[in-house]
Amino acid sequence: MNELLLAFYGDDFTGSADAMEALTLSGVSTALFLGRPDPNKLPERLSGIQAIGISGISRSMTPTQMDEELPQQFALLNNLGAPIFHYKVCATFDSSPTVGNIGHAAEIAFRLIDPTLAIIAQGVPVLGRYVVFGNHFTTYGDETYRLDRHPMMSRHPITPMDEGDLGLHFARQSNRKVKLVNLLHLDEPFPTLSSRVDRALAEGNEILLFDTLENRHLQTIGRLVAEKSRLGRVFAIGSSGFEYAMAMHWQATGTITKPAPIPPVGPVDRLIVVSGSAAAKTAEQIEYALAHGFSGIRLDSALLVDDSTAAGERTRVVQEGINAITAGSSIVLYSTIGPDDPAIAATRTRLHELGIDTDEAGQRLGRQQGLILRALLDATGLKRVCVAGGDTCSYTLRQLDIHSLELLMPITPAAPLCRAFSDHPAFDGLQVASKGGQIGAPGYFLEVLAGKRESVPLR
Repeated sequence: MNELLLAFYGDDFTGSADAMEALTLSGVSTALFLGRPDPNKLPERLSGIQAIGISGISRSMTPTQMDEELPQQFALLNNLGAPIFHYKVCATFDSSPTVGNIGHAAEIAFRLIDPTLAIIAQGVPVLGRYVVFGNHFTTYGDETYRLDRHPMMSRHPITPMDEGDLGLHFARQSNRKVKLVNLLHLDEPFPTLSSRVDRALAEGNEILLFDTLENRHLQTIGRLVAEKSRLGRVFAIGSSGFEYAMAMHWQATGTITKPAPIPPVGPVDRLIVVSGSAAAKTAEQIEYALAHGFSGIRLDSALLVDDSTAAGERTRVVQEGINAITAGSSIVLYSTIGPDDPAIAATRTRLHELGIDTDEAGQRLGRQQGLILRALLDATGLKRVCVAGGDTCSYTLRQLDIHSLELLMPITPAAPLCRAFSDHPAFDGLQVASKGGQIGAPGYFLEVLAGKRESVPLR
């Protein structure tokens, strides 16, 4: 087994696949486990692997639920001995004190890992995500917005972002003292920057927050982390920008070699898309697919979140899906089309009537979507699927007995096509694409069907 360079825990599936993609395309052989790895499978799956990740579900968890999920997962990864441990979060850092609390996850990591250095590295220029003087900016269409003014993230149905300053946002979730390393600092000679970091830690700062506007800033961060990791364990919080940062440094130092481009895998005749996303970009992708030959089946999410009506709704959807697939059509199963879909309010109302916290909507809906997807795969034998929606993907895929995944090919940054490994013959070798709400061009689902890269590059 190769010595591990990095271990990461992703707070949802789409983000975990994003991190795996960033590493694999850079030349770091990576295995991603879905849920808690079976210790008996680890030796075989880690043979020749340089990075390991666990696709988790903490993005939609309360702090109490995190206390049940994260300590064992973090301890397992930490015990593998990688010098760098990454808590991978969404590229938009969306979280709150009550749901997906990043600060609470950091507290658990500090207790278990006792890092020499802890950082927040959130910018991902390839995805149009930037951090400038501590403020997070995201490109949406042709415009770039500070996160609290973003047309979607500022009104996210679960974790609306009303603060663009990452230091202030994080301070709502943790009492750890955070110090900004800004763009001007990153342009200093490297010995000066390294000394600045040492001085900041000596002054009692516990976490360093790094600006990122350009890839050269990521490479500097990667060099700094590699240097400090020789002195002890490094704990990082942030997006896949951190994986890009480390990979850039490892390539520059010859630790890894960038591989040849992965060729397209080619088309399948039919595809199942399951979407729990309320994002406007996903709505555009659903409408594009429906206009180009996909059959659409709306999921009644108000029925699916209610245990007394979920089975009947699943039966209806599965039968309609089988009929459409048998007739030769690809299908899109969707619970909403965009953030203003009346189904969102109807589902919240039903949860209130049942006495269930609305924060559980993604978990409940994701599980039901997974049961529907499992039944469709059992009935049709299709071998490629796509799941959309950061809050639901993890729960959807956990219904398929998949224990790990590897990158099969890139489609668009942060939304790759993966190969699944399973002890269940029906799901072993399944090709799984995933995307968060804000990712991909209008024709993304058709590109997954065709098994080719996105034709319209991201800014």
